[in-house]
Amino acid sequence: MCAALKNRGYVFCLPTPLSGQNPVCVASKLYDPCLALLQQEKLILNDLQAENKSFILITGANSGGKSTFLRALGVNQLLLQSGFPVAAEQFSASLCDEVYTHFKLEEDTNMRSGKFDEELLRMAALVPKLKATAMVLFNESFAATNEREGSEIAWQICNALLEKGIKVVFVTHLYAFARKLYAKKSPEVLPLRVASNEESNKKFTVSEAEPLSTSFAKEIYQKVFAD
Repeated sequence: MCAALKNRGYVFCLPTPLSGQNPVCVASKLYDPCLALLQQEKLILNDLQAENKSFILITGANSGGKSTFLRALGVNQLLLQSGFPVAAEQFSASLCDEVYTHFKLEEDTNMRSGKFDEELLRMAALVPKLKATAMVLFNESFAATNEREGSEIAWQICNALLEKGIKVVFVTHLYAFARKLYAKKSPEVLPLRVASNEESNKKFTVSEAEPLSTSFAKEIYQKVFAD
């Protein structure tokens, strides 16, 4: 993998695993190595400063790179824990006993259950397995219902995870949930936001910022379907 990444002009390094009590994830020029090997276009590399932060909230524009950044964190965490080089110029992170994912899936073609029911069933199966040393990656979870219901369920679940000190990275379009979590002003929460589609000079970059009430869907529509 390292040779292939080097041939494509990407940096990589030996990570620094941390075993202390306080959650840490600090990185420079972080990226998803899988995407780097598959995509011809050069990726945007991002930095992260998440010291003493057990919850990373990622919001922002549609197609802005939220899920890509989430995968970059997850893949590099697994590489670190396996003793392999990581896709970054520098990467230090707390060790986790387990890494779980809760990503949205396609509709059940057999119609045995609705999409939202399926999400809740997977979450119910996941909860008993979680320990305080676990990490959970959420990608637009609980968005298969209305904004109010999805936000309340996300809030209740994530508030419980925060209390247990479980490390969480959560990508969401649920503004009510994101705003409520941001307003909590917990020192353990790091709110990140990807650049809007209007900020072409910052495309696919991630930075610390409060959630916005728009995902810029209107702007994308106008750009694609403009006369």
